Amino acid sequence: MQTGTLFSLALYFVAMLAIGFYAWRKSTDSSEAYLLGGRKLSPAVAALSAGASDMSGWLLLGLPGALYAAGLIEIWIGIGLFVGALVNWIVVAPRLREQTERLGNALTIPEFLANRFPDRALALRVTSAIIIVLFFAVYTAAGLVGGGKLFETSFVGLFGDTGLSDYMLGIWITAGVVLAYTMVGGFLAVSLTDFVQGCIMVVALVLMPLVVLTSDGGISAVTTQLDAIDPNFLSLTAGLSFIGFLSAVTWGLGYFGQPHIIVRFMAIRSVAEVPKARNIGMSWMGVALLGAIGVGITGRAYVEMNGLLLEDPETIFILLANTLFHPLITGFLLAALLAAIMSTISSQLLVSSSSLTEDFYRLFLRKQASERETVNVGRLFVALVALVAIYIARDPDSKVLGLVSNAWAGFGAAFGPLILLSLTWQRMTSAGAVAGLVTGAVVVIGWIALGWNGTFMGGPGVYEIIPGFVAALVAIVGVSLAGKSTATD
Repeated sequence: MQTGTLFSLALYFVAMLAIGFYAWRKSTDSSEAYLLGGRKLSPAVAALSAGASDMSGWLLLGLPGALYAAGLIEIWIGIGLFVGALVNWIVVAPRLREQTERLGNALTIPEFLANRFPDRALALRVTSAIIIVLFFAVYTAAGLVGGGKLFETSFVGLFGDTGLSDYMLGIWITAGVVLAYTMVGGFLAVSLTDFVQGCIMVVALVLMPLVVLTSDGGISAVTTQLDAIDPNFLSLTAGLSFIGFLSAVTWGLGYFGQPHIIVRFMAIRSVAEVPKARNIGMSWMGVALLGAIGVGITGRAYVEMNGLLLEDPETIFILLANTLFHPLITGFLLAALLAAIMSTISSQLLVSSSSLTEDFYRLFLRKQASERETVNVGRLFVALVALVAIYIARDPDSKVLGLVSNAWAGFGAAFGPLILLSLTWQRMTSAGAVAGLVTGAVVVIGWIALGWNGTFMGGPGVYEIIPGFVAALVAIVGVSLAGKSTATD
C-alpha cells in the first residue's frame, strides 16, 4: 500500500520541482521578477495562489480537526474568514495594486509603507520587516508541523533507522522540496505551484466527504450517528458564548494584514483584472471551506461507526485517505495535504526573504547591490528562515491550529489596520503608522504571554486579534489626529 502512495507523492514532488525549474528560466533575472513575478500574474493564478497560500495545512488539518472534536459550532471560523477574504478583495486588492506601483514601484509591504510615509521610512521598513520575519517563522513552523504529522501518521517506520523520527523526517522532506523550488524559481514558481496545488486541494476536499457519505449509508446515517454522539453536534449555536462567537468570526480581520496573501494583489497584471481574480478566488474558497467542513463532520461519523481510534483530531483527513481509498488515490489525497502545507510555506519563506533582502540587506549592508546579487542573497535568506522554522516545529505535540492562530493574529493586528487606513484614509500620519504597527504586535504578543487567549477574567479566552486590532486602530487614529499629515498621496 505504501509503495503506491509514495509513487503518487513522488510524481507530485517531481511536478513541483519542474515548475520551479520553468520559473527559474522565465522570471529570476531581477528583484521585481524574483519577488513579484514581474507583476504579470493572470487573474486565475493570482486568485488560486492567494487562496492556496492562505489556507495552508489549516484547511485540511486544523479546521477539520476542530469540527471533528467540537462539532458544527466551529464553522464560525470559516464564516468569518470568508467574509474577511471578500472584503479584502474588494477594499485592499485594487488599491494596493495601484498604489504600490505608483508610489515608487514597491516590491514589499515594508517598502510600500516607507514610500507612503517617507518621513518615517526607515522606522516603518525596519519595524515591519522584523514583525514579518518573527511571525512568519512561527507561521512557517505550523506548516512544517503538518508535514511532520503526515509522514508520522502515514509512513510509520517506512524510512528505517535514519536517526530521525518519522515526524522530523517528514519535516525535513517537506522543507527540502519547498526550498528547492522556492529558492530556484522565486515568486513565479511559488505562484504557479500554488495554482496547481489549489486545484488539487479543492478536488480532494470535495471528493473525500462524498466518498464517506456513499460508504456509510448516506446523509441520514451520518446525522443519526452524530446525534448519538451529541444531540448538539450539528448545532451552530448550542453552547456558543458571545466571546466564543466573537473570537471565531474575528479571524476574518486578519486578512487585511497577511503579507503572503496581499502580496498577490501587488502581482496581478492590472487593476482592471482584480474583479475577475476576486470572483475566481472567492468561488474556490467557498468550495474549499465547505469541503473541509464536510471532512471534519463526516469523518467523525465514520470513525464512530467503524470503531476506529483517532488520537489526534487534526489527522482525520490522513486517516480517511489511508482507510477509504486505493493507494494511488491515497497518494493524490496526501499530495493535496502537502499542497496545502507547501503552498503556504513557500509564500511565507519568500515574503520573509524579500523583507530581509530589500529592507535590511539593501538598506543597510549593500545599497548598490546588483540585481543578481540581490536575488542570490534572497535565496540564502529563504534557507535561513526555513531552518529557524524547522527548529520551532521540532515538537511533535505542536498543534497546527494553535500556531496558525497566533501568527495570524500577529499579522492581522500589526498590519491589518495599518494597511486598511494607509490605502483609504489620507489624514493618516507616519507617526500614526508606526504607532499602530508597534501597538498591534505588542498587544498580541502580550495577550498570548499572559494566557488571556486561553482564559480571561475567569471566563473563556479572548482571541488575541481582537484586542490587538482594536488597539492598533485606536493608536493610528489617535496619533494621526493629534499630528500633522505628511503622507504621500
